Amino acid sequence: MPLATTDPELAELLALARELAATAGAIQRKRYETGLTIETKSASIDLVTEVDRACERAIVDGIRARRPHDALLAEEGHREATSDARIRWIIDPLDGTTNFAHGVPRFCVSIGIEREGVRSVGVVYDPLLDERFEAVTGAGAWLGDRQLSVTGESDFGRALVATGFAYDVHTSDDDNLAAFGRVVKSARGIRRDGSAALDLCYVAAGRIDAYWESKLHPWDVAAGFLILEEAGGRTSDYRNGPPDASGREVAASNGQLHDALLARINP
Repeated sequence: MPLATTDPELAELLALARELAATAGAIQRKRYETGLTIETKSASIDLVTEVDRACERAIVDGIRARRPHDALLAEEGHREATSDARIRWIIDPLDGTTNFAHGVPRFCVSIGIEREGVRSVGVVYDPLLDERFEAVTGAGAWLGDRQLSVTGESDFGRALVATGFAYDVHTSDDDNLAAFGRVVKSARGIRRDGSAALDLCYVAAGRIDAYWESKLHPWDVAAGFLILEEAGGRTSDYRNGPPDASGREVAASNGQLHDALLARINP
């Protein structure tokens, strides 16, 4: 059975998030490996393209047409809120822009929805593989008709782990390289795929066992956190505190490996 919820409001929000993710994904498929206008933002390696902006506009317009009073937080500039908004959409229209700009097939659309400040719906769509990871609070995490579950691996030496590097890696001493070295020396393997949203979903799907990264943003993790937690995974900051919704410190795992991961990234 695919994901379903008995909460009518969450069912409506899930249906709209699926529709909008599909719309943005279609834009990405059409423009993949075509001529792009590439600009930079916070650093020379922090890229944005007209496809990022087109996808965000399509998603925002779709929300505004049907839910004009909801709050919005989107990567490329849409930051709209009202004092009485119960629902907030947290949107990364194209997570993995550097991959997309270089023709590397690892990118996605990420849409997270909070209801009264609580993560409630998450949809992450990979348009090239046509894989839609999704979750509703209390209803599990799903990939199509398959309910997702994290791995049962408890030996860090057999773990496949993912990470990433912040856009200020060229200039900051807080560069993740020391932690990377400790993990690569003790895990079975390490991956750096370039999409935080997909990394979190891959932990949820049991494709990798753990993931960590610093200096992310709310739109990178809003959907992925819910999907992973609904799949039985564990999230925290680097000191084993509550997961940082801002994305400043993200540690995620199947649960059994969490303490071992934290010991390596924050010794």
